Amino acid sequence: GLVPAASGKVVFDGVDITGLAPEAIARKGVALVPEGRRIFASLTVADNLRLGGAVHQPAAEARLREEEILELFPILRRYHRVKGGNLSGGEQQMLAIARALMGKPRMILLDEPSLGLAPQLIDTVFDLIAELRRKGLTILLVEQNVALALEIADRAVVLANGEVVLSGTAKELASSDLVRQAYLGA
Repeated sequence: GLVPAASGKVVFDGVDITGLAPEAIARKGVALVPEGRRIFASLTVADNLRLGGAVHQPAAEARLREEEILELFPILRRYHRVKGGNLSGGEQQMLAIARALMGKPRMILLDEPSLGLAPQLIDTVFDLIAELRRKGLTILLVEQNVALALEIADRAVVLANGEVVLSGTAKELASSDLVRQAYLGA
């Protein structure tokens, strides 16, 4: 919603959302976890979470949702009063995902969630993404770590220079010679 579409349209749940403002798209049930996390570093974890649910629900409901989110992200409870900028990269990524979940989205867009994270933290973040998937949340994942992405995806699309070069089930793409040679080092 911040950048006008150059062509085509975006349809979510049967409704054309092309050209809608970001807050209107969020109210329709779409949340974004941007590349680089983009948390509010000078605000506490609690304030970051509250901002994530502010436009979606009354304060009392938001407090209940925050408690649900803290159950899913116990490390954030420990840092509840800590400024977001003082968290590690992996903790900030969890905060960015938690903030997006505060609005109870039906679909979450994750842009490079492993970017800049240590390998152990990447596994933690991907375990969390897999758990959200198991709980029924629709996830659109843009990820440079093809092997990890294919492990948790149902379907996959490979883009080259902005063009679709392959698409299919994650299993089909994982067994594709082109994907295996170009992205999986096989």
